[in-house]
Amino acid sequence: MLKHKFNNILLTGAAGALGEQLRKTLSQNCNLLRISDREKLVKKFENEEVSQADLISAEAMIDLTKNIDCVVHMGGQSIEGSWSNVLNSNIIGMYNLYEGCRKNNVKRVIWASSVHTVGFYPRSEVIDTKVPPRPDSNYGLSKVFGESLAQYYWDKYKIETVSVRIYSCLAEPKDHRILSTWLSYDDLRSLIIACINSSNVQHSIIFGVSNNDSVLIDNKYAKHIAYKPKDNGEDFRSLIEKKDGFIDSTDPLVTTHGGYFASSGHFDD
Repeated sequence: MLKHKFNNILLTGAAGALGEQLRKTLSQNCNLLRISDREKLVKKFENEEVSQADLISAEAMIDLTKNIDCVVHMGGQSIEGSWSNVLNSNIIGMYNLYEGCRKNNVKRVIWASSVHTVGFYPRSEVIDTKVPPRPDSNYGLSKVFGESLAQYYWDKYKIETVSVRIYSCLAEPKDHRILSTWLSYDDLRSLIIACINSSNVQHSIIFGVSNNDSVLIDNKYAKHIAYKPKDNGEDFRSLIEKKDGFIDSTDPLVTTHGGYFASSGHFDD
């Protein structure tokens, strides 16, 4: 049996877009990959173990994290939504997951935080991971909670966490904003593996973006995570400009890091 940094890994949200992208890579970097989602899953790789569970159940999270060394958490509410949905999935669910980790001595959590923790910063400003939070939505607010929870569980219980502030993880950029915020699927995979293999991460925050020319973030405080992105949104600029043409400089799409999340009204109205 091969020796890995973490032998037993749990992937939550395995039925989602990002979870699906990570399954093969994670299966190659552990001895056991336990995959979980609220939806039914089908085993794809020999070392996968399938488990259906809901974050809202504290008991389910305790069972799910048994005999696990590292959690890659891609589950929960992945877009803006009603306060009740965000509360259950991203706040109560996140707490339940960390309590499962604490009770089962999980060593590290790597999870999908978001640009929407800092979505109200203007795009004219390059930001690093130490700027104060400026959430732009219910969703962004829940991710701020998640980062605070991660810091608390490191300080008090020594569970390491990497909070990955994902910007726009897609097969390719879809608009002008994403030329600078794009995270390719290949770079997502390399980023998560870097988060797994890096040492002494304590609670680290890193922006999840590719090697874009028009980058709006600075990962200077996350250099201890050996992430080397390769893809570049600039390769798609001519296609985007041909499709979208001129973009108004006052359009919320290009004025804030959070894009339309920052300009839309309350989801529950």
